[in-house]
Amino acid sequence: QVQLAESGGGLQQAGGSLRLSCTASGNNLSPNSMGWYRQPPGKQRELVATMTTYGDTNYAESVKGRCTISRNDALNTVYLEMNGLKPEDTAVYYCKFAQLLGRNPNHYWGQGTQVTVSS
Repeated sequence: QVQLAESGGGLQQAGGSLRLSCTASGNNLSPNSMGWYRQPPGKQRELVATMTTYGDTNYAESVKGRCTISRNDALNTVYLEMNGLKPEDTAVYYCKFAQLLGRNPNHYWGQGTQVTVSS
């Protein structure tokens, strides 16, 4: 089992910046892919950005150029920094952890953190 602890988010101003962090704890943590998804009001959950243990990254087109994902493997933590916030970035942001090896690799979700961007 893997537990995820998310922090950051809250009410932000348009044009501002935010930093989210997610720390994983538990067993079989490496290698993995960690990252962020978001669910805007009334919409489906969508990718924001992910990063693997090997350094491979994947960004949604909507955040490229204003979003950076990074990780500290010593702390089992992934960070998401987003600049130039827009009202359409308003969503519940979920951390996702995915095991990359094992006979039955699992994935886990955090509880989500609300980000609201006011214009």
